[in-house]
Amino acid sequence: MFDLKGYEGALLEGAWITLQVALLSLLLAVTLGLLGAVAKLSSVRPARWLATLYTTVIRGIPDLVLMMLIFFGGQVLLNNSLYSLNESLNEWLGGGDPGHEWTSYVPDYIEISPFIAGIITIGFIFGAYMAETFRGAILAVDKGELEAARAYGMRPLLVFRRILFPQMMRHALPGLGNNWLVLLKTTALVSIIGLDDMVRKASLAAGATQLPFTFYMAVALIFLLFTTLSTSMLRWAERHYAIPGR
Repeated sequence: MFDLKGYEGALLEGAWITLQVALLSLLLAVTLGLLGAVAKLSSVRPARWLATLYTTVIRGIPDLVLMMLIFFGGQVLLNNSLYSLNESLNEWLGGGDPGHEWTSYVPDYIEISPFIAGIITIGFIFGAYMAETFRGAILAVDKGELEAARAYGMRPLLVFRRILFPQMMRHALPGLGNNWLVLLKTTALVSIIGLDDMVRKASLAAGATQLPFTFYMAVALIFLLFTTLSTSMLRWAERHYAIPGR
């Protein structure tokens, strides 16, 4: 249907990178989301304030701006912090000795790869959305069942695994699935920071062949394939966690 001029392999390679970024970002986002949800429901006030600040700020700034800010600003902040740490260590270990030779006790410069930066950025962004999804799902679980489990003598971890998590997932799946689909499409932004993902591969191929419609349509169809498969898996998960008879 499409003559990709021999760039099929490059697009498939980019699609695999895109899928890796999406899945690893999802893992990070779910982890941050669960921690954020627990913090927002915690009786510890500083934890609630921190989680609320995180979700409010992240959801109020465009994804592209956050990606550029974290990739470039985060790298500068990290390397400045490492340099300051080296200075402090040299002052402390040198003991004021003017003959003390400067030593790099920690790396002076760390270059964050676009792949890692993309995963961290997207995971950090969607962790805020996941936190609200999980918070609502936890609140929807019948407190009586949790109290009954504790009265039965179950430990907190067992209560979470046997009672809270299955019930919570039933309520969280629609929001979780929607967040995943949006996250999957957001991975297209990582090409901005130099990652050779599917979108960047298509951009380079389009520039070389002067066939932008062909390559971007191929990318669109691959994304559509990913989202269609994801929707099918989410429907299976909803049936798996559904209450029998309903």
